[in-house]
Amino acid sequence: MREPLFLLGAGCLVFLVVYARHRHPALYWLACGLPLAAVRLLGSYGSVMSACGLTVPPSRLRATVVRATTTRHEVRRVPPRRGLLRPTTTGLRLRLRLAPGQEPGHLVASAERLRHAWGVHAIHVTTLKPGTVELRLVGFDVLRTVRMPRRIGADHLRIPVALREDATPFLRDYRTIPHQLTLGATLSGKSMFLRHVVAGLAPQPVALVGIDCKRGVELAPFAPRLSALATDPDQAADLLPVLVREMEERYDLIRARQGIPATARDEEITSDIWGLPEYGRPVPIVVLVDEVAELFLIATRKDEERRDEMVTHLVRLAQLGRAAGIYLEVCGQRFGAELGKGATMLRAQLTGRICHRVNDEASAKMALGDIAADAVAAACAIPAERPGLAVAGDSSGGWSRIRTPYLSLGEAAARCADSAHLVPDIPALKPFAPAYAVGDERAPQAA
Repeated sequence: MREPLFLLGAGCLVFLVVYARHRHPALYWLACGLPLAAVRLLGSYGSVMSACGLTVPPSRLRATVVRATTTRHEVRRVPPRRGLLRPTTTGLRLRLRLAPGQEPGHLVASAERLRHAWGVHAIHVTTLKPGTVELRLVGFDVLRTVRMPRRIGADHLRIPVALREDATPFLRDYRTIPHQLTLGATLSGKSMFLRHVVAGLAPQPVALVGIDCKRGVELAPFAPRLSALATDPDQAADLLPVLVREMEERYDLIRARQGIPATARDEEITSDIWGLPEYGRPVPIVVLVDEVAELFLIATRKDEERRDEMVTHLVRLAQLGRAAGIYLEVCGQRFGAELGKGATMLRAQLTGRICHRVNDEASAKMALGDIAADAVAAACAIPAERPGLAVAGDSSGGWSRIRTPYLSLGEAAARCADSAHLVPDIPALKPFAPAYAVGDERAPQAA
């Protein structure tokens, strides 16, 4: 009687483990994966490092002590000094003190072999300081079902929009990377990324300006929070010069601040709006451009002149807007030299790059080709059944896979409506304020 009950209990336990591994990977990791990975790492650390070629000859002092205290004639090579294991809800963290002659690149090159030896999903190497690196062991695929961590570290103009493959949040930081290009095919998750940007900026003291030449279908739901909205190329052609004049006026304000007397303190001298006193600092402006290719398409000679003017204004905003607190968030399906004059120049000014699934390799090269060749290959390998998955890179050459969590259009629009009272007063943008539905809090009231 006991044997059938034991088999039944064992079968139920196996079923629960298999179910948790596929349906609740975080729970499975904490219950089973974490202890097993810790035991494998601690038990095989030295042998695995030696097999991966990550050991070095010991110092003369250590070799002398070993020969004097043991009967061995051969002194073993030593691996990097290991710190304490720090478990997390998604993996493990381990600090290593590199041995003389080693560099972080050696660990990066061996990350795949270490992953298989210790039975984890991925291993990422981060340099903390010279001679010290951190191994981030990820126990399962955190991008399959995205759950943002509780502690994110968001700040003014620094918002979480996605999750990296090493389980850390991907933050869109406009102070560090003022302008960004986001590419992606239809249903690749590009619009979801833009929703997170708008929803993250909505509760902050920021002016949001939208240029959506698809008749506003992407940005119109966020109209209560937008200071200006252009829904066709003609409106965009009128709006962009206003933004350029606003930028020039802010430069005049900065220059006036620089004309302070010689008796002033050094910290009162500034070259951007963030050095201005808070009471006189203009509010930052984030310009959201959806489907940028629509601004380049022309049909007549008149359209060509309008296109050239718009591109010139966009390039000026990209070159000079950072110091004036004007930032560009440019989205599109393709963005290359074939769009026309000025496209390559504008793309070169967009430091941040996000590439979702694209239809051809050339599109991935447009976004990431000048960053890293392996980033292009990673972008081309994004499957269609994983919308929101993307490759994020910048001009420094670094890149990583990210994925945005699901955010419905209704929820993003509700956040914008709740923050409608935070729309700043910028007189130059009032003629371009979007129209609102009846009953909207910001809709003009009848006299």
